[in-house]
Amino acid sequence: MALYKIFPYFFILCCSFHLITSQPFDYPTADLSTTWVNSVSANHSVDFTDNSTVRAILLRGTFGPKYACGFYCNGNCESYLFAIFIVQTNSISLIIQPAIGFPQVVWSANRNNPVKINSTLQLTAEGDLVLRDADGTLAWSTNTARKSVAGLNLTDEGNLVLFDSKNATVWQSFDHPTNSLVPGQKLVPGMNLTASVSTTNWTEGGLFSFSATDDGLVAFVESNPPQTYWSVDGLNASSSNHVMYLNGSLALFSNSSDSNNPQILVSITPVVLAQYMKLESDGHLKVYEWRSGWNEVDDLLTGFYGECYYPMVCGRYGICSRGQCSCPKSNSNSTTYFRQIDDRQGNLGCSEVTRLTCNDLNNHNFLELKDVDYFTFTTDVRNTDINTCKDACLRNCSCKAALFRSALDSSTGDCYLPSEIFSLANNEKDRTRYDSHAFIKVQVEPEPETVAAAEGKKPINGAILGSVIGLAILGIIIGIAVFIFWKKRKANEDEENYLDHVPGMPTRFSYDNLKAATDNFTKKLGQGGFGSVFEGCLEDGTKIAVKCLDGIGQVKKSFLAEVETIGSIHHVNLVQLIGFCAEKSHRLLVFEFMSNGSLEKWIYHGKQEQSLDWNCRRKIIQDIAKGLAYLHEECRQKILHLDIKPPNILLDEKHNAKLADFGLSKLIDRNQSQVVTTMRGTPGYLAPEWLSGAITEKVDVYSFGIVVLEILSGRRHFEASESEDQQVMLNLFRKKAEEGQLVDLIDKHSEDMQFYKEEVIKTMQIAAWCLQSDYTKRPSMSMVVKAMEGVLDVEKDLDYSFKPQNVNGIPNINFADSTPLLPSLLSGPR
Repeated sequence: MALYKIFPYFFILCCSFHLITSQPFDYPTADLSTTWVNSVSANHSVDFTDNSTVRAILLRGTFGPKYACGFYCNGNCESYLFAIFIVQTNSISLIIQPAIGFPQVVWSANRNNPVKINSTLQLTAEGDLVLRDADGTLAWSTNTARKSVAGLNLTDEGNLVLFDSKNATVWQSFDHPTNSLVPGQKLVPGMNLTASVSTTNWTEGGLFSFSATDDGLVAFVESNPPQTYWSVDGLNASSSNHVMYLNGSLALFSNSSDSNNPQILVSITPVVLAQYMKLESDGHLKVYEWRSGWNEVDDLLTGFYGECYYPMVCGRYGICSRGQCSCPKSNSNSTTYFRQIDDRQGNLGCSEVTRLTCNDLNNHNFLELKDVDYFTFTTDVRNTDINTCKDACLRNCSCKAALFRSALDSSTGDCYLPSEIFSLANNEKDRTRYDSHAFIKVQVEPEPETVAAAEGKKPINGAILGSVIGLAILGIIIGIAVFIFWKKRKANEDEENYLDHVPGMPTRFSYDNLKAATDNFTKKLGQGGFGSVFEGCLEDGTKIAVKCLDGIGQVKKSFLAEVETIGSIHHVNLVQLIGFCAEKSHRLLVFEFMSNGSLEKWIYHGKQEQSLDWNCRRKIIQDIAKGLAYLHEECRQKILHLDIKPPNILLDEKHNAKLADFGLSKLIDRNQSQVVTTMRGTPGYLAPEWLSGAITEKVDVYSFGIVVLEILSGRRHFEASESEDQQVMLNLFRKKAEEGQLVDLIDKHSEDMQFYKEEVIKTMQIAAWCLQSDYTKRPSMSMVVKAMEGVLDVEKDLDYSFKPQNVNGIPNINFADSTPLLPSLLSGPR
């Protein structure tokens, strides 16, 4: 399409000075075995008055706004992106500085991992496009080595393409969008535009995403689950649909329909010269066009209700009214429940005066806000009244507000129970044509018990005791028997009633329901010391994994530990607890189904279904680290998992890793630096300080280090089949570190792992950091996440004199059951 040729990308990379000097005009292609250096002496390096710098390596076209690619920086230029840009060029393809209008980045390779001056980009002889930092650290790669790549091309449409000898596409930037789209680019289901954190922070960590679905487009804010703030659907849903950015529209195409007549989903100002759209850090999807400078021509997601219906227009808990922000206030009393984070910047939102906790659900109440609306509404309870809606929220600790909508002057409506609250808005009923109420859950101070209430219990106990003493011997025996029976039944009832108030438990299943869902518990997935795991399917088609706990004492503790721990938390790297059954003697937990099972069946040589490549292993390590960082640092109380090992790490269909099995977990207050508890966990993954009895969250960090080594080496921490000096992995790790031969530990059965050996060795150093014998020298899990992302350096002076624990020599210790499970598809029974 001709319109593509008028949209230049600017890709910022510095090239070797000898590479381009012989090219008089544009230079859109490159051959294999070409290297560019991000150097201040590079050709095609241009500084702009907005403090940005571009160093182009490829440029397509002459005269006007054109696409280029290369190194880009802005501000102090301590970090650079490898990016595609739109720049202004003259008639001989030199980048010029217009009076107005600066380079516009429309794609970047490494926004989560920027590089420094003297970094390099190399198109290798094997066909891989590799970006390395100045110290040689791998920052980004297309992973196309040995895939018959013949060269690199920047197209007229602004698409960076690696092609083979037949000009077929092997890899292209259009398949990996960042936060922008250009005309001619398409989104297929599963592709997202993801906003940057801010205008100055390029990191892909913003709250907002814009995505194609099978039947249209959706914009949402990240939460659990995501909250949609804009959507549009086409007429015909199909898995073969895709959305394309055309001149004047975003249009839905389908393989089953006439490609010349796509459905127009969103109309856009027709292009005159050059145009692109960008998902901004505030959630707006804006279209920019070159008209003697870059101008905003469309704000595509701002609908009929206006600016106030953006999720973060007034920050969390802020109320937007005609562009002004305020905090929720009580009309019935003088109590202040929320205050502005910054009095001068109301758009930053509001914070709770007393943080909402789940320790005592009786201390939860609602702050009623009449005629207050929310940007999204997902009906959780239909055709209900306000009181039922409020009660449903009070029973679920993860619910942060009860939002009620109804027809005007109607007492019956729909109820939405969000687990996270962003900006609210005053309901302008002349526009919305419905009534709305928001009941924000708040923490209130408990009322002190009166003396009379406390003393009123005493006569009851005395009467019971007196009547028991007064009974005849036979009566006493019968009474005791009845009492024991009642006590047991009451305990079960108390537990069942208690579980109704456990945070984050949306569904309570009957035993018969789960029996039917699992086909009478016939599809066993795994078995451990306390019971079995079965595959099942709910009536709506949702696949589940049901954990059945058998026994009394320890099983009850394990059951309650898992429910209390993961019932109140939600994170993408933790296995989701869907519901539970506590009926008579039955104790069952219902989890999301993890189709790829546990990590152990994927990493050990000779056992794995297929060998995982380096990028997949790195992603798994990062997922584990993020899950643990959440448990340790982002929950109201610190949660110590205490049994981190491959069987307790599960993989979904895309090999995303999630932590499972919280049966041994321990909750501690944030003001506690240590906790004394019974030794628990699995031998081989236990930190040395377990012997002292006092532990911290750093025991999980140590276990994580062992798991990382297992992932990288493809072997267990102890291999009985190896020679004596090779059996214990930590001893071997110490030896290879002293010899400077850590490369010998890399999984020898994976060519891909060998190819990325430098990055693998760096990850081994992170593992060594986690395995320090002195727990105070181990990093926090948030530091591990940053180190894995390349934004934090590993501690320099690491001690490799690890102390593998000889658990057989520890007396009087009862470890939790560690029976190897079959390829379990959920949190295996402990």
